[in-house]
Amino acid sequence: MLVVGGGNVAANKVQLLVPTGAKVEVLSPTLSPELQTLAEDGAITHIQMDVTPADMAGRLPGCRLVYVATNDTGLNRAVAALCQQANVPVCAVDDPGVSSFITPALTLRGAVQVAVSTGGAAPVLARRLRAKIEEILPAGLHRLADFMQAMRLPLRDKLPNSSDRRQIWERFLDGRGSHLALNGDMAGAEQELERLLDGHTLKGEVWLVGAGPGDPNLLTLAALRLMQDADTVLYDNLIGPEILNYVRRDAERIFVGKRRNRHTLPQTEINNELVRRAKAGERVLRLKGGDPFIFGRGGEEMEALMEAGIPFRIVPGISAANGCAAYAGIPLTHRDCAQACLFITGHARADGTLELAWETIALRSQTVVIYMGLNMLPFLCTQLKTHGLPGDWPAALVERGTTPQQRVFTGTLDTLPDLATTHNVISPTLVIIGEVVRHRVIPG
Repeated sequence: MLVVGGGNVAANKVQLLVPTGAKVEVLSPTLSPELQTLAEDGAITHIQMDVTPADMAGRLPGCRLVYVATNDTGLNRAVAALCQQANVPVCAVDDPGVSSFITPALTLRGAVQVAVSTGGAAPVLARRLRAKIEEILPAGLHRLADFMQAMRLPLRDKLPNSSDRRQIWERFLDGRGSHLALNGDMAGAEQELERLLDGHTLKGEVWLVGAGPGDPNLLTLAALRLMQDADTVLYDNLIGPEILNYVRRDAERIFVGKRRNRHTLPQTEINNELVRRAKAGERVLRLKGGDPFIFGRGGEEMEALMEAGIPFRIVPGISAANGCAAYAGIPLTHRDCAQACLFITGHARADGTLELAWETIALRSQTVVIYMGLNMLPFLCTQLKTHGLPGDWPAALVERGTTPQQRVFTGTLDTLPDLATTHNVISPTLVIIGEVVRHRVIPG
């Protein structure tokens, strides 16, 4: 591999190439101190001469790769053009237009290599992201990778099933074994791996996890971890692709969401599917929008799992009420006007009726948050007025809350139904009723 240039930029590229074991030649009249040290150590070969396109043409045959990193843009482009004509891959540093490939910003920990690329669009951003990754990855990560590589074949002999092996490795990484390997205690790490193997039985489990109201940034750390560990994911209609991107790539994904008047799977069948898969040894993630225990039917699923003797975990999520109100700039409580907050569902029964304790809902001293209330909005507003709230009582609609498509409309009980129709508001939409709407501040 040939590097044209002998300054600090060229040195950065050479530092990437030397650890790969490649034969690196540096063509330049002078070398930076860093490159000079590498040349004296025999890590690179220095070809001491001025760089001209005429000389370069004779050196390209046999080159596998060329980096051009002089401080002369015109020379860099001329050399890059010669490489292109000779079909030799070339990277002219900071000039993607004449390059045939771009080098990503690399973080190296032995066998572990993390590359960040912007396709040449923003090299400074790529370097900044690499610096963040450098901070996160422990220095001993190469020792952990070497240990896992050494144990791959022995573990495969003991556990032929790939799913079993994955579970063992995940328990190893989550436990003390990874720390032992990171610190270089390979004997201790092997003992820990053997301990996990001795106690290994294929046990299924179900995780009832709240994914929040839509923005992936509102996922909890616990939710992210389980999304990476699950064998199967059963997810709802409110789980968008931005959140599903965090699920392990090879996990099976099953849509069981419910839309108005169209249920993909009845709840009893969802319960049965959770039990069936867990009994087969799978780690099943039941991923729900918002919080699983706030109008998410998580309680019914939990009871079914308990009855079947299936181990389960519950990870709460930021509820739609909390998330959507916050992103809309509406406080759910306020000491001047709302000492309580009430969550209710506006979803009608199969016969179209909606029976609620209106006398306890239509109170001035509280905020009312209505889930799934868009279809019944005129009825809801009428009932609240009938049972004591004035027509000019503040109210708001938050459509697709916390997502880039969020829209917020404020009005009153009298005007809210017309607002929804005029602006073609669609589900999912949260209804917030109460004087707190007057305290709305649009987040900046």
